[in-house]
Amino acid sequence: MMGPILLIILPFLGAFLLPIIYRHYNQAGYWAAPVVLVISLVICIGLWHGVNIVGPQSLVMGGVSAPLGIVFYVDALSILFVLVLLVGSLILWLGAWHRRIKEEMLLLLMVGGGSGLVLSGDLFNIYVFFEIVAVASYGLSASRRGDPCGYAASLRFLLLGSLGSAFILLGIAIIYALTGTLNLSHLAMLAPQALHGMAGLSAFALMLIGFAVKAELFPVNTWVAEVYAHAPVRISALLAGIVSKLAIIVVLRLLLLLYAHEQAYMLLLCIGVAGLITGELAAFYAKDLRRMLAYSSIGQLSVIAIAFSIPGTLGVVSGLALALHHALVKTGLFMLTEKWKGSISSLQGMAHSAKWPSVLLIIFALSLIGVPPLPGFWAKFLLFKAGFSAGGGYSYAMLLILLSIIIEAAYFFRVIHLLYQTPAASSTPLIPRNKELQPMLVISGLLLLVMLTIDPIYHHLSKIATQVVDVQAYIDHTLPAWKSTH
Repeated sequence: MMGPILLIILPFLGAFLLPIIYRHYNQAGYWAAPVVLVISLVICIGLWHGVNIVGPQSLVMGGVSAPLGIVFYVDALSILFVLVLLVGSLILWLGAWHRRIKEEMLLLLMVGGGSGLVLSGDLFNIYVFFEIVAVASYGLSASRRGDPCGYAASLRFLLLGSLGSAFILLGIAIIYALTGTLNLSHLAMLAPQALHGMAGLSAFALMLIGFAVKAELFPVNTWVAEVYAHAPVRISALLAGIVSKLAIIVVLRLLLLLYAHEQAYMLLLCIGVAGLITGELAAFYAKDLRRMLAYSSIGQLSVIAIAFSIPGTLGVVSGLALALHHALVKTGLFMLTEKWKGSISSLQGMAHSAKWPSVLLIIFALSLIGVPPLPGFWAKFLLFKAGFSAGGGYSYAMLLILLSIIIEAAYFFRVIHLLYQTPAASSTPLIPRNKELQPMLVISGLLLLVMLTIDPIYHHLSKIATQVVDVQAYIDHTLPAWKSTH
């Protein structure tokens, strides 16, 4: 089974060959990267079909069996988010009618690194692929010239990301010192005795802070508003809508395999609550549209963290539903700001000259708030069901989420009210072009498809959650031969 390796190698190979193709075959170069993504998507769909029929599969590289060899674990969760990454990259490519080779190369590197990140079965490779995604993110955020504020924001992103990477590496070093292994299956076997003390929890806290930089979690998310306000809009959409989910899925995997006990869950819950409060309040007071969406993204990612902090399958189902919904809707909202950037007040009367973009913004906003029957309502319904069922501190967290929904509704309805006011006499309407509308139309079509297939999607997410929380099945798939001799 070479599918998982191809999902990583093909984008890397495409990134390195792209300048050569552009130099010698300019027209072919324009289509080279999308073709790589399409081939990867076909492979990914094949793996998804195989996982649903046969079940999870593992691949050992280098001729050395686990726990010493390089392991890739293919289950429904990992393949689902590789699919999200590939589909999101293709949708956002529809807006790349300007040929920018460096951006295309960095995006392919991010796709390959992101695929490896969620497929890897040991901590060291997770760190390596996380660094590849991080470096590509820094490059993309600073890819447009002539914006000093953008360079400053990218520098802050780089500094915080480097600090987060150091924390991850320190946490991995502590785990290796405690256990002598980095294989996730082997660590899952040793975790109850070796990692549930203070030293092991310290390692989890360090890794959580490190991954939180990309997952936009408190307290290392101060880069988000500046980067998303100044980066090219499709890059902001990619980072906020897609890449942030890869980091939080790694956190979920570590939590379930290595730290499935109360202290770790409470730590993630506290970080989620702190991020929720700060993110939504900052979005309410924001005066710039893209900054408002950036702070809103912080709040939404924090809600996903709260969902994953709820023990059991209900928490995982609600977290996955929220993550997939946010990936779709927040990507669409950011893409709408291609022309609508700057002060929120400048949107006054925009609906009169840009009718359909205004309608799309309203649909995305209502779904993000959680208005029925849009998909956001069902995702939050699952969250409240899981949270109130867990009781204790989770019930208070659910009340805070209800308060955050009111705050979220307030700032989104403020924008909608401005859109339909009488245009100011001095305002110049900035109407998105047809090419700029293409990604939003695709995203709105996907949103409608989700709304019409809620029951099958819930059924699949429940199956994924049941599979993910089964730690013994993960161990049995990746260490069967080694367990029989030890």
